Amino acid sequence: MTKTRITVLVSNDLVHDQRVRKECDVFHKNGLDVTLVGRQIDTLVPLNRPYSTKRFKLPFSSGALFYAALNIRLFFFLLNHKTDAIWANDLDTLWPAYLIAKWRKIPVFYDSHEYFTEAAGLAGRSFPKKVWEWIEGRIFPHLPYVYTVNESIADVYRKKYHAKVSVVRNVPELRPVEQVLSRKELNLPENKKIVILQGAFMDKDRGVIEAVHAMKELDDNYLLLLIGAGEEWNAAVNLRIELGLESKIQMLPKQPYDTLVNYTRTADVGLSLDKGLYFNYYFSLPNKLFDYVHATTPVIATALPEVKRVMESYQLGQVVEESTPQAIASAIVAVCNRPIDDFLPGIKKAQKDFQWQKESGVILKDLKLAGLIN
Repeated sequence: MTKTRITVLVSNDLVHDQRVRKECDVFHKNGLDVTLVGRQIDTLVPLNRPYSTKRFKLPFSSGALFYAALNIRLFFFLLNHKTDAIWANDLDTLWPAYLIAKWRKIPVFYDSHEYFTEAAGLAGRSFPKKVWEWIEGRIFPHLPYVYTVNESIADVYRKKYHAKVSVVRNVPELRPVEQVLSRKELNLPENKKIVILQGAFMDKDRGVIEAVHAMKELDDNYLLLLIGAGEEWNAAVNLRIELGLESKIQMLPKQPYDTLVNYTRTADVGLSLDKGLYFNYYFSLPNKLFDYVHATTPVIATALPEVKRVMESYQLGQVVEESTPQAIASAIVAVCNRPIDDFLPGIKKAQKDFQWQKESGVILKDLKLAGLIN
């Protein structure tokens, strides 16, 4: 019996996108024949997935020419690829998905990981922003299945396009750590309070610079662990040297999930310091917040609306109203001086409430409605 085929589109290299990996796992485990399509970067990382993957080598890596090349490649791939449904992740893959799905009369699903047209990369760039808004406006009202990451963004889309938008929060799977490593095994000090700030893309205004400066306010009993990549992570490499903080700040590049979770679970507190300078950031609900929760690590977070609601509802740690180095340092001391038992009831409840096994039920319902699974 031939399996029902679904093609999943992304604009990244497939490696670190945990949301898309989890979605593809849902499709695969429910009997769909999955093909995940993205792009190839210079340092091609091998993939070990139980379904098909394909990465295009594109002549451009960013800007208008990159997006044009990506959409053209995706269009012609879909044109010659047999599939029964298409799943587009973010606005930069939606146009070819919608055109081919309409032509073939097959279901198209759209997962908006953010409020794309208000992303920081489009700030002050009126022409590309108008192009993306035009594409979104032409397609969005006609989409039968739309998802996004929190209620605030969903409400904006609902009001703007009078469309049904479902919320699927990007939370971790509730699962045991495959290999539990100690601080010693991770080359971390056992006699210090460890503060972690992690993120696959530590871009501008993610609070990394403020976290580095906060370490000047703290004594040598504290160590800041920065794990990730991006503009602010790169800037922190030099900044910690300029400030003479090499012994108080340890930096690691992006880590595989099963390795990263060990660093997270050994920390005394996790930082989520995104700033609300752009609409997209203001209404964000960062993945790292739930990564900390699932690692049973208390949290210090900036007062973004969605984040503050979760933090205060579950008493996960402390909210900082101003993301200054002094406020961050003060919060670190306050949280680290409290026993972990103060936070455990809320963290344990949040682990049960915010897990992928629950969130994916929304996707399964729509797959059944579209006739793709029983």
